[in-house]
Amino acid sequence: MEYIEFRLADRLFRFETGKIAGQATGSTVVRYADTVVFAASVHGEEKPDAGFLSLTVDYREKMYAAGKYPGGYFKREGRPTIQETLVMRLIDRPIRPLFPKGYLNEEVLTSIVLSYDQENEPDILSVNAASCALLLSGVPFGGPVGCVRVGRIGKDFIINPTRTQMKSSSLDLVVCGTEDKIVMLEGEANEVPPELLVDAIDFARKPIKELVDAQRQLAQKVKIPSVDYVIAGRDENLFEELRKEYGEKVRECHFTKGKFERRDALNALFADIVEEKLLKTAVDSDEEEKAKLKKAFEELERTIMREAVLGEGRRADGRGTKELRPITAEVGVLPRTHGSALFTKGQTQALVTVTLGTLTDAQLIDGLPPEYFKKFMLHYNFHGFSVGEAWVATAPRRREIGHGALAERALAPMLPGEDKFPYTIRVVSDILESDGSTSMATVCGGTLSLMDAGVPIKRPVAGISIGLVSEGERWVTLSDICGLEDHLGDMDFKIASTEVGVTAVQLDIKLAGVPIEVIETALKQAVENNNEVIEKILSTSGLRRPRESVSPYAPKIAQITVAPEKIGLVIGSQGKTVKKIQSDTGATVEIEDDGRVLISGPTEEAVMAAKSAINAIVSDIEIGNIYTGKVSGLRSFGVLVEIAPGKEGMCHISELSDGYIRNIADFVNVGDTITVKVIGFDEMERPRLSRRLALKELGKPEEWQVESRQEGRQQNGSQRRLAQGEKPNSENRRKHPPSQHERDSDEGF
Repeated sequence: MEYIEFRLADRLFRFETGKIAGQATGSTVVRYADTVVFAASVHGEEKPDAGFLSLTVDYREKMYAAGKYPGGYFKREGRPTIQETLVMRLIDRPIRPLFPKGYLNEEVLTSIVLSYDQENEPDILSVNAASCALLLSGVPFGGPVGCVRVGRIGKDFIINPTRTQMKSSSLDLVVCGTEDKIVMLEGEANEVPPELLVDAIDFARKPIKELVDAQRQLAQKVKIPSVDYVIAGRDENLFEELRKEYGEKVRECHFTKGKFERRDALNALFADIVEEKLLKTAVDSDEEEKAKLKKAFEELERTIMREAVLGEGRRADGRGTKELRPITAEVGVLPRTHGSALFTKGQTQALVTVTLGTLTDAQLIDGLPPEYFKKFMLHYNFHGFSVGEAWVATAPRRREIGHGALAERALAPMLPGEDKFPYTIRVVSDILESDGSTSMATVCGGTLSLMDAGVPIKRPVAGISIGLVSEGERWVTLSDICGLEDHLGDMDFKIASTEVGVTAVQLDIKLAGVPIEVIETALKQAVENNNEVIEKILSTSGLRRPRESVSPYAPKIAQITVAPEKIGLVIGSQGKTVKKIQSDTGATVEIEDDGRVLISGPTEEAVMAAKSAINAIVSDIEIGNIYTGKVSGLRSFGVLVEIAPGKEGMCHISELSDGYIRNIADFVNVGDTITVKVIGFDEMERPRLSRRLALKELGKPEEWQVESRQEGRQQNGSQRRLAQGEKPNSENRRKHPPSQHERDSDEGF
């Protein structure tokens, strides 16, 4: 066993090999503090028909690493989680461009988290472990690479911040590079200026070099195996022959406007070339020869595209290097969604919708870190019809998961806090047309759909992809690359930003790294382009700020805070009180341990009724308070009213109305709702209530058809005397209104 260890950001970092996985082509164990990650590389057979580098990455987080049990019935890990899928992409993206072009052998990288200390994240360790495993395997890998995370707390950059530190960091940037160049970026930020982002990347270069040097030192201490592999180069003679004979025709086809028109022109030309060349060689169906022609033809198209950009500043669709495609945007395109937008840029189109939910709709994330509820999620769907291909989308693939995560990171910093907008938010992007930059189209459409849904975002966000064409020391960055430029170019640098600063970045390249000057130029160019995009989507959609209220089809939500010691009163014995509130109002009540109470329901009335009931429970009943409660009992002298769950008061018959009530049951029954005012307390501190005074204070008219008190008393007195055999006369009439003692019955509840 051999190892190299050193201190990185005040913690011990260790590369180790030779102890486990001896039958793998190359293997490494990386330890950082108490987080341990293993990686193994296996060199496979030649795959000449693959047409691309056959590199497979598998990353798994074992729950035992954190001393936890996997969820579910079977209690074992299943298919990759979203987090595991994202880390697989994080490992793949810096490693893939460092293999030589034309490498035909299969490579499989496996990374497993063996121990997790809840503070030091295993994702960046996995990249370093995979790089080291490949370095030790003897394959033609152009690495190693080093990978670090950069955070920013206050005005200070921090290398590999802990999970605790990340809670107060305004930046989460993963930087991966070789000794002198950047290979990959991935991150999110809270509107960081592009200059500051460049400083953060530059800050990462020293620890990256330390990681690269440590891997090289370990490689010098072990015996590197000798492996067989194949690198297929291009046929220079065939390439020059095609260039001489068909170069101008390929150029004409390349500058055909329209994605499908260009493709059809190139396909027709290639078909003519195949027919002519195979007839000349008297070969009718030689697939191998046809494949050689195809490869040389694609290389010719790539060369012509790059020469036009570098030499003339000319792009296939006629745009300038910093020019955007035409942009249109619409909002409210779907009648029953909570928010919707249709964003179109050239031949890329995204339909983005928003659904608002309650806390019960939040997603439970149960992985190696402590479980939590995710209240904002963005799902990206790519369909075959968007590129005119005949296939049906099933489960989301790694690319879709990665694009969705990038757009989610771009929008998340602009969302309001739970205290201002206590909704769970789900954004869904369906790509209807694709010609490059669909993830950034999702960001633009997502901004508008959130505004259409009434989500009070801080500022609009836009996203754009910056491409690169380089040859030696010459290079040109391209704004808003289309699919062809992504395919034939050297870089796809996705950058999302507001008018204030950057919110998310993702850098993918096909070179063995780019200098920081390229990144600096691309960032500044992207922020300028995004400001232009923001203005265009706001003006063409006609929606310049979030709507004042949420959709009528969205659930209604209210939030109140109660003293933690009164939570038990709201819940009640075995949950009886809160269940009764929910049953009576039709609203849903969710109570947090800190005293926050979230009330949601289908209508505003249901939510307000539940809110009033809870406020009545937790607030002290005071003289002058007005409540709306249910009649819980009838007496001959008054009615019992439940003004809050478990809290009843008596409304005397004389306080029910200013009119005369002969029989209470003629006007109110058990279960009816009435509004009452607290006018005092009896000797047992039970509230005395008045309906008539509540109506007066609220300015509401009397709805009951009652007699006046004078008429009612005269009629009542006459009936009583007649029943006793007396003759009605003015002497027997009551000359004074009843005393307070007469109005207040001495009977109890």
